[in-house]
Amino acid sequence: MPALKPSLVALAAASLAGCAAVGPMPGTPEFTAAQVSRAYDCGLRVDRGRIIARLPAEQRGRFVAANASYAVKSYNAPRRCEAFERERLQQELRLEARR
Repeated sequence: MPALKPSLVALAAASLAGCAAVGPMPGTPEFTAAQVSRAYDCGLRVDRGRIIARLPAEQRGRFVAANASYAVKSYNAPRRCEAFERERLQQELRLEARR
């Protein structure tokens, strides 16, 4: 049993490290901004104004700031998107624009 403890500690540390590097939490304006940025990277049309209009007023500033941050990073982003990623982004952004 004592040999098991160090491996559990290592596993827990690796799990926590993975959580920190994942990105913004779904449902946040930062997550939506990341999706919008990736959609632009994939060459999709995005109605950014409609998405911003649907956000609560207190979250709009966070979205705009995060979106500007991602826009700078997207210059170095891969431009290639698989069909399933493109479809997923289109569907998620349509839902976001309707909220």
